[in-house]
Amino acid sequence: MSEPQKPASARHAGDAAPVRMIDELAGRSLAGAARILFATAAIAATLLSLNQLLNLQLFAGIVFIENRYLFLLAATLFPLIFLVFPATRSIDAPTPWYDWCIAALVFTLLLWFAYQGERILSEGWEYNAPPLAKVFSGVLWLAILEALRRTSGWPMTIIVASFSLYPLVAGSIPNPLKGNPQPFSDTLAYHLVSAESAFGIPMRAFAEIVVGFIVFGVALNYTGGGKFFNDLAFALVGRWRGGAAQVGIISSALQGSISGSVISNVITSGVVTIPAMKRTGFRADYAGAVEVVSSTGAVLMPPVMGSTAFVMASFLGRSYGEIALAATIPALLFYIALVIQVDAYSARLGLGGMRQSELPQFGAVMAEGWFYIPVFALLVFLLVSLQQEALAPFWATALLIAINQALPRHRMNLAQLTEFAVAVARDLASLAAILMAVGFIIGALSVTGLAGTLANDLVYLAGGAPLVLLVMGAITSFIFGMGMTVTACYIFLAIVLAPPLIRAGLDPLAVHLFILYWGMVSFITPPVALATFAAAPLAGVSAMRIGIQSVRLGTAIYLVPFCFVLNPALLFKGDPATVTLSICAAFLGIFSIAAALQGYVLGIGMIPRHAGGWIARLAMIAGGFLLAAPAPRLTGLSFAGNLAAGAGLIILGILLTFTFVKKAERKRERTSP
Repeated sequence: MSEPQKPASARHAGDAAPVRMIDELAGRSLAGAARILFATAAIAATLLSLNQLLNLQLFAGIVFIENRYLFLLAATLFPLIFLVFPATRSIDAPTPWYDWCIAALVFTLLLWFAYQGERILSEGWEYNAPPLAKVFSGVLWLAILEALRRTSGWPMTIIVASFSLYPLVAGSIPNPLKGNPQPFSDTLAYHLVSAESAFGIPMRAFAEIVVGFIVFGVALNYTGGGKFFNDLAFALVGRWRGGAAQVGIISSALQGSISGSVISNVITSGVVTIPAMKRTGFRADYAGAVEVVSSTGAVLMPPVMGSTAFVMASFLGRSYGEIALAATIPALLFYIALVIQVDAYSARLGLGGMRQSELPQFGAVMAEGWFYIPVFALLVFLLVSLQQEALAPFWATALLIAINQALPRHRMNLAQLTEFAVAVARDLASLAAILMAVGFIIGALSVTGLAGTLANDLVYLAGGAPLVLLVMGAITSFIFGMGMTVTACYIFLAIVLAPPLIRAGLDPLAVHLFILYWGMVSFITPPVALATFAAAPLAGVSAMRIGIQSVRLGTAIYLVPFCFVLNPALLFKGDPATVTLSICAAFLGIFSIAAALQGYVLGIGMIPRHAGGWIARLAMIAGGFLLAAPAPRLTGLSFAGNLAAGAGLIILGILLTFTFVKKAERKRERTSP
């Protein structure tokens, strides 16, 4: 592992490896005019966002009306998709002429719609668009679907295209999915000019909140934040049992909480932690799984939680501080379960910590990366105290770049600053394309009138049973999490799935966190498991093997959402005594589940692999779940009855394990010479 005291040139060279890997995942490499274009687009998009947020009047002394602003932001970013994501798998070839033509066409059409912004509103184009607008809408509809195909693949494109054309057949579909039918041309116009579809809630959330956090996340990578987090984790926990894996957990939690990107987190952190885990005795697939699961859970970890927490706050009409506070206990439950499982795995195999000579010194790490502390302090202060969710990442990025450029050892040169701007443009363009496509689904439900009735219909189909709705919701969230970004998946599910769950009597904040958690599951669950494909080349094993291990290690991410949605006390809902008791019980329950899954009870020993041992495991898992989710609606028992039953099952499992361990020890003593 590289030492934190190395000079600036070496530091940037070391950081460049994971950054290059992230860039390669995005598509073809860029050169010449394309790089200048991307850098210019990043600057223009940032200025457009700041102009709108701060009322700066940078463009002809005006602040744009909302639809014009969204069209201009899309014109700045969306055409870039066709320059960086190739139409075929061949990414080494230069950008062909037809992709330049497509980019120029969509840029021109989006500018035309921006010019018509006032007419769109005053003349009600969403239901009465002129013929030319309908033609242009059809072209952009095709372009958005093609961009989705390039960024997310055919399965997601087919799903979105089918939903977007649902209004054509809505009148012929039986209840409960029957809606008001719309002609083809009117449907396409609605998708592009209404405030409910491509430029509806997803793009508004992107334009108002997400842009700043994308910029900040990229800035963190390009100033060496990944290396700082890794070195800090190595210095803090590298000597622990299974220290290399514990480093992966902590560094990923820190990085992912800020960046909000699972894939970039896997690569940035995993390029160091996965080889270190393998070197200290971890199997390759297990090392990859540790990185994948911890990176996935990081997006759910306060204080920042990526950008999705701020979108959630706007949906619920609550402050970011309230969202972050509610997410704290579930995130800690998830990470404690992961730490316990890794420790148990290490104990079973006799794996120790890393040697002191392999680890950086804490003081040296802080001396090298001290400037991240004021940056994070400013970010959290603006988010929590001043509640400036939209502006906080811009101010934090400005401070980060200013300090970085003021320090000769850390300063980026012009080429590196250009790389930074290009990465910002690419990430913004990718997310904008996906969010516009997701908007088609919402628009189709809106124009047919189904959005208002679907919640009632789903509640009816579930027979009023919240648990059935939760299982339906978990499956739906998992499916739509395939190939979608976290933010895009959450926005769609918050509109379609959250209302019926809330109408069934569940807590609104718990419901929104539930769909966020289950939207993340696809990152670690085969056959999709996008994060495992990012970890596979680093671990040197197949993505499927990593995925199988990830499911086992990430069991908490499947269970924790059911715990807090059935017991909102884990989100600090309720009287202090109930909240305190529920949180303590949940930690004991998760500890029991994690120990049973890995087959090792701390302080006692391994759970044997025979019938009695499996009974002990099942008792500890069932008891752990009853402690973590003591919901009377599940068992028919009272809150106290659930806790008592859970504690009894855990004690039974531990006593059985203790008995088996002692019996095995006596047997070894009798047979030893």
